[in-house]
Amino acid sequence: MTYTQIAGMVQSIGLPCAYDHFAEGESPPPPFVVFLLPGTNNFMADGEVYEQVTEVSIELYTDLKMPPLEHRVEDVLRAYDIPWDKTEVWIEKEKMYEVRYELDVLYEYDSDDAD
Repeated sequence: MTYTQIAGMVQSIGLPCAYDHFAEGESPPPPFVVFLLPGTNNFMADGEVYEQVTEVSIELYTDLKMPPLEHRVEDVLRAYDIPWDKTEVWIEKEKMYEVRYELDVLYEYDSDDAD
């Protein structure tokens, strides 16, 4: 998947979304989604990368527990045939739940990616 495809997948959830964070003062009220590509889990052998595997984190933020929204995220991931792991935490300071989906995708660069 390319960055553009990953962003499109996240946008198809149908909630306000941003990469990593919303600009200060522009964060919408919950629910919203943030996604990021925090690292890699590459397949390597003989000192080279054979397949670039990128970690993707999709974070759903809500002020109440909302299983239907979690199911919406999971339906999108199923539609893309992507397995995931899920964790949940209550962020006391923000008074919000964070439901995090962690997945790995085979990464391809967009043709218009900057060098």
